[in-house]
Amino acid sequence: MPILLDIAKRAGVAPITVSRVINNSGYVSQATRERVEAVVKELGYVPNTIARGLRSKRTHTLALAVTDITNPYFTSMARGVEDVAEANNYTVIYCNTDESETKENKYANMLAQRRVDGVLLVPSCGNANTIKFFEANHINVVVLDRRISGVETDIVYSDSKNGAYRLTKLLIGLGHKQIAIIAGSRGVSTSEDRVTGYQQALADAGLGENEIIYYGAFNEHSGYQLANQAMTQSPRPTAIFGGNNFVAMGAIKALHNMGLEVPGDVSVVSFDDLPEFMFMKPFLTVARQPAYEMGRLAAELLLKRITGDTHEEQREFILPVEIVMRESCGPNKNP
Repeated sequence: MPILLDIAKRAGVAPITVSRVINNSGYVSQATRERVEAVVKELGYVPNTIARGLRSKRTHTLALAVTDITNPYFTSMARGVEDVAEANNYTVIYCNTDESETKENKYANMLAQRRVDGVLLVPSCGNANTIKFFEANHINVVVLDRRISGVETDIVYSDSKNGAYRLTKLLIGLGHKQIAIIAGSRGVSTSEDRVTGYQQALADAGLGENEIIYYGAFNEHSGYQLANQAMTQSPRPTAIFGGNNFVAMGAIKALHNMGLEVPGDVSVVSFDDLPEFMFMKPFLTVARQPAYEMGRLAAELLLKRITGDTHEEQREFILPVEIVMRESCGPNKNP
């Protein structure tokens, strides 16, 4: 691999001149600049950004750690982060924790070793250990999607409680009284908030005694397994509220395998939208979160922390959700 001295020798200039051209710092005549750039291209020289970062104390690298990169919700969020990073000459490292605190800890150590300038974190669990680790290593953090208590860091998330309330109220308005909710893990704020919104809607409608609550994981397998359990209840649910889009997909598969039609026999709603290619046509009634906007805003907040453009205390942004009514829910035929 060519080094700076090789370029200087080939171009017939001093090493400091090559450094000025590569780092775009200091005066270099246009003719000399063009000659050096031609040699850089010819030799295929790639600057050592890590070494440069050690000198400047910045690597111009961010990290985005999410719990399931295959979920279109997080893919949209990642695009928002990427667009802001690219516009500011930052690169992004993507980490997928699979809702595992162990994997999250491994990534945290790796990112600290790579001296990333900042981390956008969707926490895998309800504790603040990873955030405190980053803070101890002087790495700026913005928390996405989920709330974490006990830390003073910026946070961006959507109003899960209100979205769950409105989805449940929609089902109640369609005549459903036996509504099961399949949430994610206990202790995760998105799970707890969605269950709280569901409970409040039932209570406001005088249906508080009809709660059917299952905690599991935010994935298709959990939706499938818990939907099977829910349908053994007596009286049987006439509607299922999936804690996220993948949970709802698993629930719909379980219902189909039981010979039940959606929404003819059982209505289904969920948090987070799905791209059209996952169904033949737009199908699922959802509380749509502004995933792209969430990623964009969080990245902007993080960059302001990194550059010192803000010295405000902890900032918290709660973004609204949109209820999108489609074909997966309908009137209860046996009220």
